[in-house]
Amino acid sequence: MPELPEVETVCRGLNQLTLDSEIQGAEVLLPRTLAYPVSPQQFVSEIQGQKIAFWSRRGKYLLAHFPDNKAFLGVHLRMTGQLLWLSQETPLQKHTRIRLFFSNNQELRFVDTRTFGKMWWVNGQSPESVITGLQKLGPEPFDPVFTENYIAQKLKKSKRFIKTLLLDQELVAGIGNIYADEALFQSGIHPQAIASSLTLEEIGRLRSAIITVLQKAIEAGGTTFSDFLQVTGVNGNYGGVAWVYGRTGQSCRLCQTPIEKLKIGGRSSHFCPNCQA
Repeated sequence: MPELPEVETVCRGLNQLTLDSEIQGAEVLLPRTLAYPVSPQQFVSEIQGQKIAFWSRRGKYLLAHFPDNKAFLGVHLRMTGQLLWLSQETPLQKHTRIRLFFSNNQELRFVDTRTFGKMWWVNGQSPESVITGLQKLGPEPFDPVFTENYIAQKLKKSKRFIKTLLLDQELVAGIGNIYADEALFQSGIHPQAIASSLTLEEIGRLRSAIITVLQKAIEAGGTTFSDFLQVTGVNGNYGGVAWVYGRTGQSCRLCQTPIEKLKIGGRSSHFCPNCQA
């Protein structure tokens, strides 16, 4: 699933390519991809003629803002979603779900193999009132409120594994499996450490590692292990320098111990049994 760095990379690409160009039309090829409104005809009718003022990101959600600030286009890529800026003459990918047509024969194409991705057209309401997942998000990792004390307060009574808690979007928005593993490695914390057992010093290391890992991944254009592509169709480069994620059996980059993998809550967790003892 695309996580914060991948979604941020897409957001930046969209801000470079799609602004101030009129949406001349749209096509909904898979109606269930459109979470709101339920009518593809209404979606196509209302979005036609609109111009995107800018894109923003909240957690793993993308939001297109329009000049009057009364309409929004929301996107969640889920597991395999891609937003691709292409010529309208480019042959349709098999799993193309929604197309937005722009001037100069360009289009923004929503491609999604597993069909979990969603798009919302919100007109005359706040995004949070329709995209209800936005209501439950915790602070962004780069937000000043994401402090050691904030994290300590959230962890102090939790008996869950720290890896599980990092994936909880109500604790912090945007972190997923890849960057939780990477941050835990860089902070020297085992993924099965009980959250309430972490000391303030360990929490400080974890917070710093989260920010550092995410910043580096954004600089690398995200991670491509399977489906993720930047908006121009380019792979993300962070995977080549990952510390533990996707490196089961390979030598730890610090101590040469083989990287191990275990299942926590149904999700794979990669770690160094020596560095994260």
